[in-house]
Amino acid sequence: MATSSHLNWLIVRNCNSFLLKKRDIPKPFSTERNNLTNLSSYRYSGLVHHKTLAVVPADKKGFTVVYKKNKLQNKPAKSLVKVTMKSGPRRSLHKLKKTLHAQKYRKDLTKAALRRASAVLRSQKPTDTKKAKKAKKAE
Repeated sequence: MATSSHLNWLIVRNCNSFLLKKRDIPKPFSTERNNLTNLSSYRYSGLVHHKTLAVVPADKKGFTVVYKKNKLQNKPAKSLVKVTMKSGPRRSLHKLKKTLHAQKYRKDLTKAALRRASAVLRSQKPTDTKKAKKAKKAE
């Protein structure tokens, strides 16, 4: 018998091993996987929903989208599907948006997934050091 995700959230919202509370921060963080924003809230929780979504960095460039198959929720090892996207930032973000829209996979997570993916891609960009910038100006 499957339990409601709302009931599960009411049980685990204040006491789970992924909760990260800090002083002077009103909303606690969450370190669980499949949580796009790392905030402890019902919408983004990867523990209570049957359909969850995560965007993680790939090996060298690009990102990997990890999502759960709803049909295999009783087999946790087989339920996760990983898709790597590394065909350039614009194309990858467009493919991610198109994939989520085509599968009708949690419309409320689309914008958060795109933000997370673009942050991952931005972090993989090489940064210019001050010396490199001065050398460019000198030329």
